[in-house]
Amino acid sequence: MTTALDLTDKRIVVTGGAGFLGRQVIAQLRQAGADVQKITVPRSHDCDLRQMEHCKRIVDQQDVVIHLAAHVGGIGLNREKPAELFYDNLMMGTQLIHAAYEAGIEKFTCVGTICAYPKFTPVPFKEDDLWNGYPEETNAPYGIAKKALLVQLEAYRQQYGFDGIYLLPVNLYGPEDNFDPRSSHVIPALIRKVYEAQLRGEKQLPVWGDGSPTREFLYSEDAARGIVMATQHYSSHEPVNLGTGYEISIRTLIELLCELMDFEGEIVWEADKPNGQPRRCLDTERAKEAFGFTATVEFRQGLEKTIAWYRQHAA
Repeated sequence: MTTALDLTDKRIVVTGGAGFLGRQVIAQLRQAGADVQKITVPRSHDCDLRQMEHCKRIVDQQDVVIHLAAHVGGIGLNREKPAELFYDNLMMGTQLIHAAYEAGIEKFTCVGTICAYPKFTPVPFKEDDLWNGYPEETNAPYGIAKKALLVQLEAYRQQYGFDGIYLLPVNLYGPEDNFDPRSSHVIPALIRKVYEAQLRGEKQLPVWGDGSPTREFLYSEDAARGIVMATQHYSSHEPVNLGTGYEISIRTLIELLCELMDFEGEIVWEADKPNGQPRRCLDTERAKEAFGFTATVEFRQGLEKTIAWYRQHAA
């Protein structure tokens, strides 16, 4: 453990701070002693992080940057807009890192993506395997753009002594997630699908793929706690996984969601649609050893909370 970064009087920028994960990160920053009056959340409508002058403006006179902002979605968006996902994520991140270095930022926490891992990574994914192959094709433009930021942070640490860290959270879920079917990830997409099938009284539920891929999911509040703990206690060029180490197949996931939501219809697997990466599960030892992080929210409990939130806000 390095000397803990005291957040009490720090001026902190949280890009993406108004989003699903960002709101949780701000709540965790407050719990860690940060002054909410000193937390800045730039909004995309008046701050385009693809523009260098905007990046310079938001880091001016600040101490800490937590970079969560991303142009991101599920398999559908990855297939539809690979060029936008590559350009937007690369430009936002690389310019923000450079602007933060020039502004003398004390700590830069970059949240990367599990999509950066090679398509066939030995399971559980260890951080040292990050460069051992090409990412799954539908994820690659997004994954490689985010992975380039890890290289930039390593280079800036080496040449300038810039304290930037890089975290790899697994697929997130939780209340306030994005439930838009065009851009949502698997859990919110499936919750909405089941909910709408119930509303329409349908007896069949079509689901992409064949159900065989496995995934690991991290509750948003746990992820936020890990991000803040790393910001305070971690300082190294080595990337760190944030996850639970619990692997579940998409087939088992959809069966569990149907059970929790009392959907009794038939699941129809659309095997002509893409599966995405075959397996995904993280080795979470480095986070535990480096800054004492372990996830605490049990998966079933997290799903129940997410479903309850969606049912309340679906209208």
